[in-house]
Amino acid sequence: MSEPVLDIRDLRVSYGDGDPAVDGLSLTVEPGEIVAVVGESGSGKSTAALAVLGLLPTSASVSGAIELAGQNVLELHGEQLRKLRGQGAGMVFQEPMTALNPLLRIGFQLAETIRNHDPKRRRHKYYYPRCVELLKRVEVPEPEARLKQYPHELSGGLRQRVMIAIALAARPKLIIADEPTTALDVTVQQQILDLLRDIRDTEGTATLLITHNMGVVADVADRVLVLRSGRLVEEASTAELFSSPQATYTRELLAAVPRLGAGEHADAVAAPEKPVLALTDIVVEYGGKRAVDSVSLSVGPGEIVGLVGESGSGKTTLGNCALGLVTPKSGRVEVLGGPLPRGTGRSARAVRRQIGAVFQDPASSLDPRMTVGQTVAEPLVMHTSAGRSERRRRVRELLDAVELPESLMERYGHELSGGQRQRVSLARALVLGPKLLIADEPTSALDVSVQAVVLDVFKRLHEEFGFGCLFVSHDLAVVDSLCDRAAVLRGGELVEQGPAARVLREPSHAYTQALLLSSPVPDPAVQRSRRDALTDVDPAA
Repeated sequence: MSEPVLDIRDLRVSYGDGDPAVDGLSLTVEPGEIVAVVGESGSGKSTAALAVLGLLPTSASVSGAIELAGQNVLELHGEQLRKLRGQGAGMVFQEPMTALNPLLRIGFQLAETIRNHDPKRRRHKYYYPRCVELLKRVEVPEPEARLKQYPHELSGGLRQRVMIAIALAARPKLIIADEPTTALDVTVQQQILDLLRDIRDTEGTATLLITHNMGVVADVADRVLVLRSGRLVEEASTAELFSSPQATYTRELLAAVPRLGAGEHADAVAAPEKPVLALTDIVVEYGGKRAVDSVSLSVGPGEIVGLVGESGSGKTTLGNCALGLVTPKSGRVEVLGGPLPRGTGRSARAVRRQIGAVFQDPASSLDPRMTVGQTVAEPLVMHTSAGRSERRRRVRELLDAVELPESLMERYGHELSGGQRQRVSLARALVLGPKLLIADEPTSALDVSVQAVVLDVFKRLHEEFGFGCLFVSHDLAVVDSLCDRAAVLRGGELVEQGPAARVLREPSHAYTQALLLSSPVPDPAVQRSRRDALTDVDPAA
């Protein structure tokens, strides 16, 4: 038996006098093995990963043992620890846009990583061939051109590939991937998973995968550890864990995962005659490049229409057209039976108060200077003459509707969890009782248990308020469980639309078939067969 690349024994991490963030965790990762650590937000997954590289803040109290590539991490400092971070393990962070320096070109950042582990420390241009080689290794197209670009010029999938290239730069024995596919669409997610699998198979690099996506775990992991509140509740091989989970919490996690084909749908739904949103022949261009190409789509009263497609397909652009945040080059946008009004006049305000919006990232869409109460009440201040007591009463009603306690009213957004922030966004969007809601990826960054709670709240609010909704998502199982109709975008073109039951279960277009096969399911055996079937599908057909 070879020595493990990573050996963690009885790891404890705590902050102050509170409960420990990690409590007695032990795990090993063998060479060439992919080990997944799963659990909901706050379970200690990322804390354990940061402890492996000595990246925890100085306020953290750490005990136990962490051996990485034969070295005791907790005994290393300064230059020794810096070398180990590249050569012992490379890190792939959850959000590459914040992990990459926005002021530096991709080539400089990649060369800097190589240079930091070269004892000769030569000029950056010396490392150019190695940079190109690394980008080719992670399948970045046109690598020479990408080296001259800045992070904001790349898509989310390309940025994540660059992060993996940086992690591989010093030829580490272990890759620590912290939620590497969060918020990526299913096709890009599948490409990243294939890349991690290929790195394991060709270079023998071990991987510690931190994730809340059980479909991803079923797709790539050899072993799985389940954490809850910092403690290990179950450890098993991937096949064993999914076929016969032992811990009650593990069974709850698996039960919370939305599954394709499990949604209940009424009989086939036709397009509405009197829609609350009608997009007709919409064309949007940016810098002469067409982002949306002659798309027509409608949402009826009380109807939820799912809009799916990979990154860059035009989903968010269409949603922004409906909100008046993007002006199409041509085509018509009609809401509530009339043209979407422009300007700030009384008629425009009367229409806009009947349109709500929930954005993908509540951490950035909520004003950090406002309390929860002020955030939810802001639309009442802008669009009504309600007094302070009436606004406070309405805010309490909405917080109760989204299952948040009144005690949160005086807190700020950064003091809430991701799931709580998203429910505040829902409350704010619905406080005026809108007839149309635009929801852009409202659950993409949430772990499965929190996502299940938010979706349950969303369904109940939809039944109560009866709003029509354009639901933008890359999670096909969520769309299947929630939506009446589904529309599929590819490269700005609408390739398929119809009742969700038909589109997501009996698709007619090859691209939709490829999307469905790329969406991982929480069953290792089924996932293997889907991956094999994906190779036989031509999305361009």
